[in-house]
Amino acid sequence: MRVEFEHERGGALAYLAAWDVRRAKVFGRCETTTGIQPFGRLAQQVMEQEPYRTASRVFWIVDNSSSHRGGAAVRRLQGKYANLILVHLPVHASWLNQVEIYFSVIQRKVLTPNDFSNLTQVADRLLALQSFYEQIAKPFEWKFNRADLHELMHNISQPVPTTLAA
Repeated sequence: MRVEFEHERGGALAYLAAWDVRRAKVFGRCETTTGIQPFGRLAQQVMEQEPYRTASRVFWIVDNSSSHRGGAAVRRLQGKYANLILVHLPVHASWLNQVEIYFSVIQRKVLTPNDFSNLTQVADRLLALQSFYEQIAKPFEWKFNRADLHELMHNISQPVPTTLAA
């Protein structure tokens, strides 16, 4: 994109989102920055509504961003929501997080090209895609169960026979 010399940056916007893989539900919000408080507001947005408020366990799979990294984040979030279980992905494994698929759609369908006049326009487009995405998204169908895991672990633990060619 060509930018005239008079072009002024309009600031930045942080879009935080949580993805319920079982219901194909997106919870998103636009914030002026990232951090502990904005992430806390996202958690509140999700955890204060059904079925999450009364579920026995709600697993949050997160990367290692500073807003939800480590034991302090676990204590802070579980102190507020006893049924919230924070699961940290290994470093450099964000591709394991299902919400990253959604973020890649946002990058391609909303943010490229970056031709917005102001931040309100960005927020409106993000939230419009969020609404549309929920209409077309399908819940993830879990097929891998405990028995499958037990069998896999058993197979992994078996010694691999070696053969020598003479």
